[in-house]
Amino acid sequence: MNRNLATTYSSSLLRLFRVYGTLFAGVLIILCFSILRPDSFATLDNVINISRQISFLVMIALGATLVMAVGEFDLSIGAMASLGGVMAAKLAVSGQPMWLCILLPLAISLVIGYINGWIVTKFKVLSFITTLGMGTILGGITFWLTDGATIFENIPESFRYLGQEMWFTIPILSFIMLFLTILFWYIMSYTPFGRRLYAIGGNEAASRNAGISVAINKNLAFALCAVLATLTGILMASRLGSAQPTSGDGLFLPAYAAAFLGMTSFKEGVPNIWGTFVGAAIIGILANGLTMLEVPPFLQDVVTGSIVIAAVILQKIGRDSS
Repeated sequence: MNRNLATTYSSSLLRLFRVYGTLFAGVLIILCFSILRPDSFATLDNVINISRQISFLVMIALGATLVMAVGEFDLSIGAMASLGGVMAAKLAVSGQPMWLCILLPLAISLVIGYINGWIVTKFKVLSFITTLGMGTILGGITFWLTDGATIFENIPESFRYLGQEMWFTIPILSFIMLFLTILFWYIMSYTPFGRRLYAIGGNEAASRNAGISVAINKNLAFALCAVLATLTGILMASRLGSAQPTSGDGLFLPAYAAAFLGMTSFKEGVPNIWGTFVGAAIIGILANGLTMLEVPPFLQDVVTGSIVIAAVILQKIGRDSS
């Protein structure tokens, strides 16, 4: 009797750790940095600063989460973000209205993302290979548009507004990040489209037999991923007041690190929106705290890569022990 009770208790603790372990780790990280840097880390100003810092990562990671939900990966998101920022900046410099500077790159990315999905579903090509090739193409186009140089001259103030202004002492970027997180959480949790994506990721053959159009839904997931990556690039350019041909490259690994961390939060082994948000927040908090501790940037990269590996191992342990 006692042995059964102990086994049940251990099983409950293991399940609690698998589902909420990432949250516990996040709280522990916050406590550690608050103790080590109480005057600079544990302040309202720094909380607001972190919310702005993670906004780009959250937005691009949301797109990665959509594609991961259908069991695929998009390796072109970094290149797509770079291209989006460059296109928007060049349109702004040429004097085009702001709505066109934003909507035209988003429309182009929608088509590119859909093409990614179409190639994967039509020709049964691995998404790794397809999107890696597309990312290489997009990188070449970005360098062609910029001649490899940063676009920073004659950037209008209106282009900087979304990236630099605040509402009620909170960055507009933070509001956009929160809005998109809530929007895609609702889409994935309460709409037929979101349920179809999860169904395809859970069992593609069964979804097809149930009458779900696997190809169309996968194509749309890739298209939305590209749009979110492009929006991230546009807002980065707005924040910096310039556009670099490689500005999005540094977001690729952290985006998938956030998504993998999210798969250990709330839902076991399942890509989910709030899990991705928490994962991105942990990565952002780590970067912020390590910077305050004057840890070199290359060690921060080591930490991020280690997080990805640890998240994958935790998922594997969780599945094997279920």
